[in-house]
Amino acid sequence: MTSLAPDLVGTDSTDVTVEPVGDSPRERRRPALSPSRANDFMQCPLLFRFRVVDRIPEPPSAAAARGTLVHSVLERLYDAPVGERTLAAAQAMVPGEWDRLQEAEPRYAELFAGAGEAGSAPEGAVQEWLEGAGNLLGTYFTLEDPNRLEPAEREMFVETQLEDGPLLRGIVDRLDVAPNGAMRVVDYKTGKTPRPQYQGSALFQMRFYGLVLWRERGEIPKMLQLVYLGDGQVLRAEPQEADLLAVEEQVRTLWSSITQAARSGQWAPRKTPLCGWCAHQALCPQFGGTPPEIPEGAIELTLGIAPEAAAS
Repeated sequence: MTSLAPDLVGTDSTDVTVEPVGDSPRERRRPALSPSRANDFMQCPLLFRFRVVDRIPEPPSAAAARGTLVHSVLERLYDAPVGERTLAAAQAMVPGEWDRLQEAEPRYAELFAGAGEAGSAPEGAVQEWLEGAGNLLGTYFTLEDPNRLEPAEREMFVETQLEDGPLLRGIVDRLDVAPNGAMRVVDYKTGKTPRPQYQGSALFQMRFYGLVLWRERGEIPKMLQLVYLGDGQVLRAEPQEADLLAVEEQVRTLWSSITQAARSGQWAPRKTPLCGWCAHQALCPQFGGTPPEIPEGAIELTLGIAPEAAAS
């Protein structure tokens, strides 16, 4: 196993939450900052704007969909009693979970559309993709024995309001609590361990969760653990109070920058090696595109910040 250097600071992310708001007033939640959206802004303020303010749809990604599928199986695996949490049981859940996810998110049907006749997906392509998810589950079982674990929480919603700062929000994949109360925060990643220059975003995400749990529960998690199923590596860090205070200060500074961009309307694009994976190149000035006009009221709705023109 590999230890995660404690001094890395997040600057990049390819993850997908400020959390999206619902379409109706009844569904709307207070604007909040998540680690994924924070990483978006650090990577590229214009990307943050497109995802959070404009809410521009992005085409579904086969890799991201497979990650969602594997996360769903691992969450439900722990519903089974001890002794029945086997690899065979997990892999048997894959087709049914995929059907359920497609019902919940119809856009997933686009992943294989056009690959077969009349726009239908060839059965072999779908089966191969599902087998890839099964292989990732196989890697998981080489790293942990779920029959020896009893998570305190799975897919746990966490939220805390920073004093004179933003509301922080996120979803923790798994929280383990030892008999002595020590907490371990576990996050599954279906990709490979990032190269050293990109590990910072992963550590930022985990320290972000550590900060929220500390503020929520009054106790610092003992361990932050990232499980990479793409190459079977586990990265661990034991956060100290100074680490979490540093992340809190980083979040406050970041929110100040977001506030300034929202008020001024200046969402500067930032060119990085990750631009090659961006779905918004056609709208980006770095690639000869022009961003659309921001929908009226969108900044206040999604961020709770009044633009300067509206504030005057």
